[in-house]
Amino acid sequence: MIWEFLGSMLIGLALGWTASHRLPDRLPAPRVVLATGPAGALFGAYLTHAALGPGHLTAALVGAVSVGAVSLSLLVRPVGRRLGRAGFSSPSRV
Repeated sequence: MIWEFLGSMLIGLALGWTASHRLPDRLPAPRVVLATGPAGALFGAYLTHAALGPGHLTAALVGAVSVGAVSLSLLVRPVGRRLGRAGFSSPSRV
């Protein structure tokens, strides 16, 4: 269980570091990214451990990678769009 914890923390930090260096303009502050990666990876390892039980280290680490990557993907902002209200445009005066 301790190896699952340490492995998922390292995987989450690696995912967060990689994402913050590859997409710095599309992600929020690096502090948020470096906190979200390990949190998602820990949750993924916990979820996999709860579903499969103890003794499945590889599967728990695969679950950590999967959920960590998904949680980081939720932070990515679209390119070229402003952070305004979606669907509303400025009123035109006629």
